[in-house]
Order: sequence, then structure tokens, then C-alpha cells
Amino acid sequence: MSGAGRGLGLELARQYAAEGWRVIGTVRDRAGEAALQKMSVQALKADVADFASIRALAAGLAGTPIDVLFCNAGVIGRRGAALGSFDYPDWEQLLRVNLLGAAAFVEALAENVAASERKTIALMSSRLGSIAESSGMTLPYSTSKAALNMLAKGLAATLAPSGVVVVALSPGWVRTDMGGESAPLAADESVRGLRKVLAGLRRQDSGRFFSHDGTPIPW
Repeated sequence: MSGAGRGLGLELARQYAAEGWRVIGTVRDRAGEAALQKMSVQALKADVADFASIRALAAGLAGTPIDVLFCNAGVIGRRGAALGSFDYPDWEQLLRVNLLGAAAFVEALAENVAASERKTIALMSSRLGSIAESSGMTLPYSTSKAALNMLAKGLAATLAPSGVVVVALSPGWVRTDMGGESAPLAADESVRGLRKVLAGLRRQDSGRFFSHDGTPIPW
């Protein structure tokens, strides 16, 4: 799992580890590493925006089957960006992390997933990435997640011959550093829902977009 050192990634690691899964999480700093170590979760240093570090991570995991590859790492970027005040360097960083970082993570570890029993890849998206539901708000972030959804759809087709299921997931509006204190969902509730969705996936669900409560979200 990428981005496991805090927020939803940390809660995902906690819940899976508590149920006896072997969890491997990527972190960028010592604080994230320490948080995972307290849970007896294996922490590996990697930054999805640094593609060389992702390739190095994959080399160290060569031959290790990965049942569920969760691309969780993401950033929200500068808040309040709207037409007339776009911050293009910030937007580029959003795309680098939220889209290209996920693509690099999957590309580097797809063979590990194909060699596993569950053969599942989950991309942490957002309902804000739904084109059908777009309100025009948070355009930089929303476009990065819409592009991520396209990646999920395309990867589902590409990896179908290997039996790998790929889905995009929306965690809802969650009380984390990114979601803020006014969000209605607690992290543990969101993650329980996401895990239930993943546990119930069928091959025909590959290429779909689901909310944390299991309801499909229109592209």
C-alpha cells in the first residue's frame, strides 16, 4: 500500500494488520515509519512522486505475491483554486502524485499482484473525480482524480488476461488531515466500508468505481 504513514492509509494498515494480514506500507518520513512499526506493519521508504524510488521498491519486493495492491497516496493541493487563480505548478504536482504516482506504483508491482491469489488493485479516488457529478469545484484536484479513474478503467482492460481486478474507490468525506474536522465520516468507518467492498469484488466488477458504502458512482 502506498501512502500508509497517516490518514486513511494508516487506518487501512491498522485494520488489515489487526485481522492478521501481512501489510507492507510505503512512507516518506520517519514519523510514518514509526506509526506503522507500532502496529507491526512493514514500512518501506518510497515516494510515489519519485519514480526511481518506486522501481527500487519493486526490486526489493521481487517474487513477493501481493493480494491487494492499494494505491492510496495522494495530495489535495492548494485549496480554493478556481478559474482566474489557478496555480499551475501546484496542479502539475497534483497530477504527478495522484495520477502518475499511482500509474508508476501499479506498473512496478503488477506482476506481484498477478502472482497472488486475490489479484486485486484498488486506486483511492474521490467522488469529486466523477465527471457526471462535477460541480466545477476543486478543479485541479477533481481533474487529477478523473484522470485516475480513467487509469483504473484502462488498467482493468489491460490486466484482464491476468485475472487482475482493478477498481477505483471513493472513501467519502473523511475526518483526516486532508478532509478536515468538519467531515461527517470517521476514518475507521470509511475504511471498514472500503474493505468490505474489496472483499466482495467479483471479476465482473473490474473497471468500476465504488463508494465506501458499496454503491456504484457514475464516471
